[in-house]
Amino acid sequence: MNNRTVNINDININITDYHGLLHQISSALDNKGRLCIAYTNANSINTSYKLPELKEYLGRFDIVHPDGIGIKLAANFLYRGSYGGHRFTGSDLYPLLMNELIRHNSKVFFFGNTDEVLGRIAGNNHGLQVAGLHNGYSFDDENVISQINSSQAEILVVGLGTPLQERWTAKNMERISCNVIICVGDGISVIAGTRQRGPAFLRVIGLEWLYRLLSSPLKYFKRYIIGNPLFLYRIIALKMRKLAG
Repeated sequence: MNNRTVNINDININITDYHGLLHQISSALDNKGRLCIAYTNANSINTSYKLPELKEYLGRFDIVHPDGIGIKLAANFLYRGSYGGHRFTGSDLYPLLMNELIRHNSKVFFFGNTDEVLGRIAGNNHGLQVAGLHNGYSFDDENVISQINSSQAEILVVGLGTPLQERWTAKNMERISCNVIICVGDGISVIAGTRQRGPAFLRVIGLEWLYRLLSSPLKYFKRYIIGNPLFLYRIIALKMRKLAG
């Protein structure tokens, strides 16, 4: 895995590709190591301005991978092409991850989303060992941690959304016996096959967010119509501060 990082608003983001990250996960599972993984996208960066503690939570993770075109463009703008030409999205990563876990015969616990979505994971990932399921809307920390550890799962998938999932994981990671913990946000819907993705050509050019916006304008208006220009402004401000310093 590439160990280079870029720093955006005091968040260190690992520059990696799918193969590199999957290799790290496989190594942790094979060697019974410990690995905690989160992601950062444009929304995460915006959230870190409103909730600075998110930066502290993310700092406790071993790997923070990029998610989406916004981070790629921001990293290349701030650090002169340091990101490179490849793209990295969680939505493309998670199916690859499930295939890797099936190959490893790894036990997986899913925590987050709704009971209905969780119930579709096994059927959408034939051969996956689902060690346990718990929704992300009605839970008690002690009960969830007890269920996770009792399940003997090797990997925990957390999908509570930002910043709740980062806060929860940072607070409880030392009490969880899994070898790998990965935060995926709404990626659980991708894993379950319940979230319809945009056309391939939009994914290639980094505009899948536009499909989500057009499909659910009320849900995503604030995140994209307000959030994207705000993210752009903040990246330009960081660049100006970097040049001035």
